[in-house]
Parts: sequence; C-alpha cells; structure tokens
Amino acid sequence: MPAIKLKEISTRAPESISKEKTKGETDAMLSELDDLQNLLYAENRHSLLVVLQGMDASGKDGAIREVFGKLNPQGVMVKSYKVPTEEELSHDFLWRIHSHAPPKGMIQIFNRSHYEDILVTRVHKWCDNATAHNRMDAINDFEKLLALHNNTQILKFYLHVSPEEQMERLKERTSNPKKMWKYNEKDIEEAKYWDEYMNMYEECFSKCDYIPWHIIPSDQNWYKEYLITKKVYETLKGLNMKYPKLKSDR
Repeated sequence: MPAIKLKEISTRAPESISKEKTKGETDAMLSELDDLQNLLYAENRHSLLVVLQGMDASGKDGAIREVFGKLNPQGVMVKSYKVPTEEELSHDFLWRIHSHAPPKGMIQIFNRSHYEDILVTRVHKWCDNATAHNRMDAINDFEKLLALHNNTQILKFYLHVSPEEQMERLKERTSNPKKMWKYNEKDIEEAKYWDEYMNMYEECFSKCDYIPWHIIPSDQNWYKEYLITKKVYETLKGLNMKYPKLKSDR
C-alpha cells in the first residue's frame, strides 16, 4: 500500500457530488443500518469496533451523533478516551483499551483511542521513538487478536479536516452558546503543533496497518457522515448475517 500523504488528500467533497443527493443516500443507508445492527445483535457472532481519530474539532462527536445516534442504544457503546488516570498509567498502555473491546453482537465506538499513545505522546516528547515503535507492534498484535479471535470487524477512520476549517470551528466555540461547553483554551495551543501531528499520523498510517485506515474528508459534515455511514453499512452487509432460528429448527 502506498504511503498516505495527507497534504495530497482533499478535505472536501469533489465538486461533482450533489449535497442533496448524497444526504438522501446517507439517510437510506442509515435506515438499513438500523436493521443490520439489530441483526448483528441477534446473531451474536460478530462485533464491530469503530475507531475515530482526528485533530480537535474534526467532527468526531458529530459523526457519533449523526451516524450512530439513531441505532438501538442497547447495541451501541461509546468510549471517549481522555488523559490517562493514575491507575491507568500504572498498567501497560493497552490495559484501559482492552476492557472496552466489543463483545459479540455489539458496536463499540472509540472517540480517540489507543492511537493517542503514539500521537500526542510523541508530539510532546513524552514518549521516545523506540517506545512508540514497540507500541505500534503491540497495536497491530492487539487488533489482529480482536479480528482473528473474536470476529471483530475494525474500522479505523481519520477525520481529515483542514487547519483553516479547524480554526473556524474552534473560534465558533467562543461565540455559539450551544458549543461553548466544548471550548478549551488549550485547543488553540495544540493546533500550533499541526505539522508535527500530521507527521505522526502519517507514520501511524504506514506502520499500524494490519487493519487499513480510511481517510475521511471532514470539512463538510454531510460528506463525512456519508463516507462513514457507507463504510459501516458495507461492512455489516458483507457479513451475510442471518437471524437465528428456533433451537428445535437448528
């Protein structure tokens, strides 16, 4: 697989794509996705792990709300990873991750994930390169374990937003009453490390590739939601799941 260069990938939808038509296709897939999620739960043979990574204000929360918010909450779990606690830091870096891996029948969403331990930690020099590369090997082994031994389908999305769009969204949090709760003065400071983050993400894409990454143009929310919905829909549809029969008919 050729190396991913984020500067070569647009953060917007192609101009030839119709917004209204695309939103209609998204709605149609979401309607079917509700049935597929119910089937996943009933068959209880597979699970789905959705990893959402991206810079601050890239739209992770919105993707969770708009793509997965209409599904049965009994079959969907969301875990947001913050700064590790003291207890979490006393264990290996995957300890806090593994307990949230999805059981069969469930969809688990990671809002940020185990990848933070080879991204933000390297940008801020909290983790040296040798340790980071060892962690990359461990991540590949971890994802292979889930895929091969628990029938877990893993979808890894990088929400690809432009620095200009990110700054607009961060500034909106200072003026929009509905978004002020998201404001964190540290986000502006963190945005100054943009180039370093892009370098770390690109190395992450190339070395943590047992499960491939999907780069999602995210300057326009409707296009971001379409692409994520389409991939989730196609993944679940491809499992060819069936509802279990009565025990006497098996």
